[in-house]
Order: sequence, then C-alpha cells, then structure tokens
Amino acid sequence: MPKLKTIKIKDIKGFLKKLPLILAEKTFFAFLGLFVLSLIFGGIIYYRYTSLTRKIEPGTIEEQFKFKSETYDLILETWKEREEKFRKTDQRIYPDLFVR
Repeated sequence: MPKLKTIKIKDIKGFLKKLPLILAEKTFFAFLGLFVLSLIFGGIIYYRYTSLTRKIEPGTIEEQFKFKSETYDLILETWKEREEKFRKTDQRIYPDLFVR
C-alpha cells in the first residue's frame, strides 16, 4: 500500500506567497473563478431567501374600524395652525444678508 504524502506548513506558506503572482499572471481565469464563486454565493442567498422563508397568511380583523372624531379634529387644528404660520412667513420681510 502506498504512503500518502503529508502536507507541510512550509509548502502551504510558499504556495500562499506565490498565489498573488499566479493570479496576476492569469487574471482572466482568476476573474472567471471569482465570478463563478460570487454566482454560487448569490444563488445560495437567493435560495435561502425565497424558498426557505415561511409564508404566513394575515389574520382577519375581528374589531370594526372606529373613527375617532376627537383625534381628527386635533389633526385638522394643527394643520390650520401650520397653514397660518406658513402664510405669515410670506408677509414677513427678511433682511438681505448680501447687501451692506
């Protein structure tokens, strides 16, 4: 039975030092490999997002909608106050900062 070759740490360090040079020499293949890797990663994320999510149906509302006229009156009052403030700014004369 043949013996398996053991991987030495020096061999790994040497390969990792040469890796940028190898990738720079073969840029097209490096780009292609990284592109395929990103497609695989994106496909995994898409699969998890679309097919593994539970779809929950919304429940029905048992209580009827009640219109609160007091709240509506308060909102109308604040809108009127804001509109009055807005119209007052149109009548106000502001000093020109660029003229001495």
